[in-house]
Amino acid sequence: MKPRRRSVVLGLAAGGWLVPLFAQQALDHSHAAWDALLKQHVRWLPDNKQSRVAYATMAADRTALKAVLEAYSAVTPAQFAAFSRPQQMAFLINAYNAFTVELILTEYPKLKSIKDLAPVWSSPWKKSFYRLLGESRNLDWIEHEQLRPKYNDPRVHAAIVCASIGCPALRPEAFTAERLEDQLEDGMRRFLGDRTRNRASADKLEVSSIFKWFREDFEKGHQGFNKVEDVFARYAAQLSPDPAVQEQLRSRRLTPVFLDYDWSLNDAGR
Repeated sequence: MKPRRRSVVLGLAAGGWLVPLFAQQALDHSHAAWDALLKQHVRWLPDNKQSRVAYATMAADRTALKAVLEAYSAVTPAQFAAFSRPQQMAFLINAYNAFTVELILTEYPKLKSIKDLAPVWSSPWKKSFYRLLGESRNLDWIEHEQLRPKYNDPRVHAAIVCASIGCPALRPEAFTAERLEDQLEDGMRRFLGDRTRNRASADKLEVSSIFKWFREDFEKGHQGFNKVEDVFARYAAQLSPDPAVQEQLRSRRLTPVFLDYDWSLNDAGR
């Protein structure tokens, strides 16, 4: 009896390569490969509130990065739908940050800011340059069509990073479902504790423009935030070591003033 011929079904992976669907593995929810790249190429600054990315050495690891991106691009909508909510959030946050790094590397070291990647009338976040969940995507899709409206956790604004000094820190580790709550909370604490981005003193509160641009996200009642001042009340200890100032923050007596945003590249080499 002749052996039956095995048919091979091909699927499209990132980069346009055809690979056997049976060879596509389920997503590693530990995000170990992305975690290894972050641990190798991202470092906290001495204040442990800001981080910098060694894009030069990350570029030397571009093959490993592309493998991470291909694994993320290979996830199907059906697979994603079967993920738990924390798994979905961790996947989307990691994908956003990984594809942002890849976008920077397409022109590094010739750029000083992520904004250099698009003409003045356009936006790098609207540039479709990768595939995710079966379609061509841009970074805005992850942030504005997935994370913000569907998961309703404003702390994601301290998790997704736009490759700029004004952004919250890119963590030197991947987000995972098991640690997602602790990582989101730690990200907010570090961000609010960074005096270059957020600070309070007697009768004065200066905060990142993130709280102006996405104010509505902090006023929907999620995480107990019904108005943006509730954020500063919760993180009063991070914003100031002075008990009197902390009391002003907790009693919502300080009106926020929004700081200019620093779009300079968060490059360890500069």
